[in-house]
Amino acid sequence: MSLRAQSVVAFGGGHGLSASLRALRRLVDDLTVDELTAVVTVADNGGSSGRLRGEFGVLPPGDLRMALAALCGDDDWGTTWADVLQHRFTGDGEMRGHVVGNLLIVGLWELLGDHVDALDHVGRLLGAKGRVLPMALTPMDITAEVRGLVPEDPDTLVTVRGQVEVATTGGVITSIALDPPDPAACPQAVAAVAEADWVVLGPGSWFTSVIPHLMVPAMREALVATSARVVVVLNLAEQAGETGGFGPADHLAVLAEHAPDLAIHTVLADRAGVGDGLEELQECADAFGARLVLADVAADDGSPRHDPVKLAAAFAQVIEGG
Repeated sequence: MSLRAQSVVAFGGGHGLSASLRALRRLVDDLTVDELTAVVTVADNGGSSGRLRGEFGVLPPGDLRMALAALCGDDDWGTTWADVLQHRFTGDGEMRGHVVGNLLIVGLWELLGDHVDALDHVGRLLGAKGRVLPMALTPMDITAEVRGLVPEDPDTLVTVRGQVEVATTGGVITSIALDPPDPAACPQAVAAVAEADWVVLGPGSWFTSVIPHLMVPAMREALVATSARVVVVLNLAEQAGETGGFGPADHLAVLAEHAPDLAIHTVLADRAGVGDGLEELQECADAFGARLVLADVAADDGSPRHDPVKLAAAFAQVIEGG
């Protein structure tokens, strides 16, 4: 494998994508990565993002904002702007709950009339160590087929609509879809995948932040066709509502069910988090022709969060291993 710096595209949304980006930007600093692009899910319908989406008919800005904040440096400029971007208004008025970064992004969308140009402007203001792009250019909803919501007939499938509703369902998700089913993919994101050396999927909310990228037809085609090596970063624990009862192998199996034509190069999992599921996970990775890399990537406080420094070291190991 060439020793030149690598181009990486990371997919996801929310806190999971932020964890990947905080790790990957450290590889930009040490020149392992020379080009870093975040492609972000845009289906949020809750909180400040949902309110702005409903009022202005725009993409929900929240996950885009979080990705931009995660790409800020650790210097005074970066940390200050990251804090500003993430600041949420309190009080009892109409502004309560809105986030400064969401308002900034929507304001630039209105002024510039271009989603990508506006996000690039915010990135330059922050000194972000990478580019943030939406996965699609039109708002959408996530729908899920959920089993276990009808007490008298637990096998009945019920359609649940909306990212928040899907993420908090009390049933078992069997599949997801997008509405509309063929949203317009962001052309710059598709181009980034075509030119990438590595693509990172996960960690994050599996059904509402990771898999939706594979439901956008043009993005799915790009991911299937790319020569980039695809790395799947597994979550550290199940997520109540979305992936209740899931082990590491279940996460990988569900991803493969939704995108059986996706070639996975590497599965990255926390060594301690795999526990008794190691054999099953290894068999699942083998079935998809992927190598399994185990590393210590969990935060030391016992929470199901990835430590950015440890995750950066694991990413470096994966990239250097080719």
